[in-house]
Amino acid sequence: MGRVLSAALAALLLGAVQIRTPRPVAAELPEPLETYLTRVLQATPRERQQLIRGTPITKLLETNEAQEVAVFGATWIAASMDAYVEQVKDIENFERGGGFKDTTRISDPPRLEDFASMTLPSDEISDLRRCRVGDCIVKLGAPQLRRLQTEIDWRQPTAKTDAMALFRRMALEYVVGYREGGNARLAVYRDSDRPTFVANELRSMVERLPMFETALPDLQRYLLDYPAVSLDGATDFLYWQETRFGLRPTIRINHLVIQHSADRTVVASKMLYASHYFWTALELRVLLPDPPRGPGFWFAMVSRARSDGLTGFVGRIIRGRVRSEAKKGTLAVLVATKARLEKAPEKMSPQVRP
Repeated sequence: MGRVLSAALAALLLGAVQIRTPRPVAAELPEPLETYLTRVLQATPRERQQLIRGTPITKLLETNEAQEVAVFGATWIAASMDAYVEQVKDIENFERGGGFKDTTRISDPPRLEDFASMTLPSDEISDLRRCRVGDCIVKLGAPQLRRLQTEIDWRQPTAKTDAMALFRRMALEYVVGYREGGNARLAVYRDSDRPTFVANELRSMVERLPMFETALPDLQRYLLDYPAVSLDGATDFLYWQETRFGLRPTIRINHLVIQHSADRTVVASKMLYASHYFWTALELRVLLPDPPRGPGFWFAMVSRARSDGLTGFVGRIIRGRVRSEAKKGTLAVLVATKARLEKAPEKMSPQVRP
């Protein structure tokens, strides 16, 4: 696709002094980003120009608002793609501070020590003693809740400590099961009259991502059929974290995949478990070089999350706030990522693919 450069240089002559305007930037976007903005986002001319000028944009995507929140964001970052990838690989420092209380990369193979710092608030542990399936503060499947209520002697003074130790062992068993059997080994919740299979929710969400199957078919298959399939040019790892972005601190377990190709890098984070709010979630971050614009890359992200808290009377009340907060959160990620990378000394290092 041809590139159309913005206007020619303008000059003002004041005596013998000539003032030059800054170098113009490319007025077109890389084809994948242009296509997504046009076909999926239906971006306005103002949004498109805002992005070209270097200002981040965010926009909510069409979803079933009773169960899903989805948001798109993009910005230009004047730094190397490899610098971003290296920071993501160091996930314990990359997602640290602010709303991230603890982030721990899980070993390969996973070990119980990986979960040593995982904790639940005292009231959530106490609730596990007598809560019922579908009516617990902590989101758990029936087998896990049954173990906590039958294997722990809640009359003992060490009951809470023992329960937390068992919770950590179950977290280890959960990720080991996922590594062996993939999505089929993810949780089944009974928060309503019908069971909710996380694997089904994830598949439904992934298969409904616009343009995913045509633009990134291998990655889509890997996210759905792991570990039965491999993914060329990819590295991956699991990690857990404690976040504080809602009313309650939330334990989350994620599978992160980084795929390199000749024309882009994609970072996908699949949520396997959350102790509150969500059944599952998926975040895609696409890094696109743009040589006519200069050193740097376009950073585009799509975040989608399935929740059981957006239905009913209360759900209808909070939907607007949840969607608004999701959009603000995406903008915060764009701004923080741009600032963090552009101030790094190595920001303009060559973008060499491994």
